[in-house]
Amino acid sequence: MKKKIAILGSTGSIGQNLLKIVNRDKEQYEIVLLTANKNYLELLKQAKKFKVKNIIIKDNESFKKIKKKNYIKHINIYKDFESYKKIFKKKIHYVMSSISGTEGLIPTIKIIKHTKKIAIANKESIICAWNIIDRELKKYKTSFVPVDSEHFSLWYALGNTANSKVEKIYLTASGGPLLNIKKLNLKNIKLSQALKHPNWSMGKKISIDSCTMMNKVFEVIEAKHIFNLSYNKISILTHPSSYVHAIVKFKNGIIKIIAHDTTMTIPIYNTINSNENSVIKTENLNLERLNKLELKKVNLKQFPLVKILRKLPQKISLFETVLVSINDHLVNLYLNKKINYNQLHVLLVQFINNKVFEKYKKIKPNKIQDIISVKNKVNSFIIKSINKNNI
Repeated sequence: MKKKIAILGSTGSIGQNLLKIVNRDKEQYEIVLLTANKNYLELLKQAKKFKVKNIIIKDNESFKKIKKKNYIKHINIYKDFESYKKIFKKKIHYVMSSISGTEGLIPTIKIIKHTKKIAIANKESIICAWNIIDRELKKYKTSFVPVDSEHFSLWYALGNTANSKVEKIYLTASGGPLLNIKKLNLKNIKLSQALKHPNWSMGKKISIDSCTMMNKVFEVIEAKHIFNLSYNKISILTHPSSYVHAIVKFKNGIIKIIAHDTTMTIPIYNTINSNENSVIKTENLNLERLNKLELKKVNLKQFPLVKILRKLPQKISLFETVLVSINDHLVNLYLNKKINYNQLHVLLVQFINNKVFEKYKKIKPNKIQDIISVKNKVNSFIIKSINKNNI
């Protein structure tokens, strides 16, 4: 019997990577749903190749175009996630949630009831809405596995170990393109330089987050939520080769180091095959890399935004949404050359420290609308502030 699966965000890098895995073993899987935002041509191509009966295209204009393009009657085309009710008659085996940004919140949470297992690659869902996700997971008895290489590695290393037995966990960071620049002047960093990641091929937004190391700030928040740990039990280490993804030190003296090739194929493959004796072709053990791990504490002068972690509340709150929204807005301004690299840092800290957002540290999100409302308020505040100060 084939495993029935769904991929939210199938035209993105995670979705396409998973489709390659499925393509190598078509007899094992049946894809019942693929979704995309605007890339309707790629979505339709995927649906035809894998004989998918249901697709969701969120963008209204793209939905109109795909309705005109589609001449295959057996494909059901929907434009919103309320259609889950029509698509899923009973629980499927697996869902990959890889829609990027806060746009992934609603589809991720709504699909939990329809699957036995969900793999979540959407950072914003975990950072901003983990308590809501966790509530739904427990309610519908759905298992969860993280996709991000660091969190997948932690999940793999910890297994069913109680977090009370964990002394410390370490997330690794490549350090991006600026790691080895001596006497770094943030004012002199060009956009092309910030986008040039040494190890990973990524989108522009995540490349900038990697360069500033805000991606690691977010990953620490994710790890705290997923594994129910306090911030003082989580550290970041720079590791230029990106071979080691996570380290766990247990109170009994044992240390687990999880390493794998610099590819997302490995964590993605293992999210869908985690309970089976399956085999994936990988490179031989890289002794040269193991002998040159170069694990170091983060240089806070080089990556000052890591200090933001000191300002975060221990309990999940709407302040995480404030942080994500401010960063998203400012990175977008930077990518569009409205602000420079130094301003990205300065403004991020200024906005986070603004008293208007302080109250959100004590407010817990109870529903998705709470998160969307805060995001809209943050964006409005930033726009007014920037216009007022002629930035």
